[in-house]
Amino acid sequence: MFEEAQYFAPVTADEDGSLKVHLGADHPGFADPAYRARRDALATLANAWTPGTPAPYADYTAEEHDVWRVVSEALVTKHRAYACREFLDGKEALALPIDHIPQLAEVSEWLEPLTGYRYQPAAGLVPLRDFYGSLADKAFWSTQYVRHHSVPLYTPEPDVLHEVVGHGNTLANPRFTALYELAGQASRRVESADALEFVSKVFWFTLEFGILWESSELKAYGAGILSSPGEIEAFRGMTIRPLDVGEMGSMTYDITDYQNVLYVADSFSQVEDVVGTFWAECTDDSIAALQERHPAHT
Repeated sequence: MFEEAQYFAPVTADEDGSLKVHLGADHPGFADPAYRARRDALATLANAWTPGTPAPYADYTAEEHDVWRVVSEALVTKHRAYACREFLDGKEALALPIDHIPQLAEVSEWLEPLTGYRYQPAAGLVPLRDFYGSLADKAFWSTQYVRHHSVPLYTPEPDVLHEVVGHGNTLANPRFTALYELAGQASRRVESADALEFVSKVFWFTLEFGILWESSELKAYGAGILSSPGEIEAFRGMTIRPLDVGEMGSMTYDITDYQNVLYVADSFSQVEDVVGTFWAECTDDSIAALQERHPAHT
């Protein structure tokens, strides 16, 4: 499996202002100098972005477009079978192309009349408080790079496929974006690092890796599952537990493999009622009380 550190691939700046992305030794692109140069170039491009302006244009290669096509085509039937209705409604409204990578600025233009959300380019890992806080302003940080062509069907990294195919289709549905905004507001309300991490873990087990019951069938609503042709086939075989905010916020997880513990909601309405209410009302004190009742566990 991939080294956990590669998910948090550090980005450093050279004297000339260009950025360098440091991939872990087990990353599929580690020994590919062309891919590494491409990652550096896209990070540098994102870093030059000026807030308040459209995301910069990334001149994607034919190989990168092909990776997008392979993944998007693989997900067409899988989404019909395993995605929840709210995700499918967003997907229909957004109508992302299958044969090429859309620009973040384009997707922002398509989202604006639907929910008002827009994309901001990220050079690398965005600090938790900045990433989640931006959601309160209807802004979503996104990478622009594409996973390595040798492993198109799965990546533990949040590449442009994850950010746009996974999250973009949810950002096109107002029921989803109401939850994103509440998560962003919660991240700004809490003060301690522990409380912020708790908020982020609840996000991880819901809007990233959440599942629910729909017409007596297990469906996915988390972007991490819905952007992975492999994980979307595997999630029904994982350990499945009832939706529990205290447990989710105290859970540890491995970011480098399929999530083997998932939390299921009775419906999308229960996600709104339970998780949405938690984000709307949580404070450092209320989270501390939850942590006392739910010690950290795996």
